[in-house]
Amino acid sequence: MPLSVRIIKRIFDVILSVIGILVTAPLFPIIALAIKLDSKGPVFFRQERVGLDMPEIKNTFRMVKFRTMYEDAESRTGPVWATDNDPRITRVGKVLRKARLDEFPQLYNVLWGDMSLIGPRPERPHFVDELDKSIPYYTERVTGIKPGITGLAQINCAYDTSVDSVKEKLYYDHAYAARLTSFKEFLITDLYITFMTFWVMVKGKGAK
Repeated sequence: MPLSVRIIKRIFDVILSVIGILVTAPLFPIIALAIKLDSKGPVFFRQERVGLDMPEIKNTFRMVKFRTMYEDAESRTGPVWATDNDPRITRVGKVLRKARLDEFPQLYNVLWGDMSLIGPRPERPHFVDELDKSIPYYTERVTGIKPGITGLAQINCAYDTSVDSVKEKLYYDHAYAARLTSFKEFLITDLYITFMTFWVMVKGKGAK
C-alpha cells in the first residue's frame, strides 16, 4: 500500500468514524433498551480478534459490538460457526444483524486505530489458526491492511458459516488489497463499498 493511500485512508477513518458516532449516537439508547428488554446480559459484546498482521507480529484487539446472542452462548460448545436461523441469536439480535446495526460500536475501534472503516473482517484467533491450515494465503488477507467494519467481501457475501463461505470471501479480500496499490483505484473502490454498505443496510440484506 503506497504511503499516500495509507495516510488518506487513516484520515478518512478518523473523520468518518467521528461523524458516524455523532450520527448514530441517538440510536444507542434505543438499541441498548431493546437488547436489555429482550434478554439477560450486557448491552455490548467484546471479543478478541486478529488485527493488522505484520511480519513476525500478529496483533489482536478487543472488538466491540452490540450483543446479538444470548449471554454465554458458547460456554458449552466453544467457538463455533454461525448458522442460518442460529438458535443462539436473540430476537432483537436478528433485527440488528439483518440491518448491520450491531456493527455501530466498532466505529470506536476505528477511531482508536484497531480497525479501518473498510477492509477484511477481523476473525477470532481460534478460527484464524484453523483456517490458515485449510485455506492457502488466508492470513495474508490482513498483511499490512487493517481489518474493517465493511468491505468488498461484506457487501457481496453473508456472514461466515463454513470454511467454504470463507474461501469465497477471501477472493474479495485479496481483490480489495490489489486495489490499494493505486490511489485512484483505492478512492473509487472505497467510495463504491461505502455506497453499497448503506444499500445493504437499507435493504436489510444482512444475516437471517
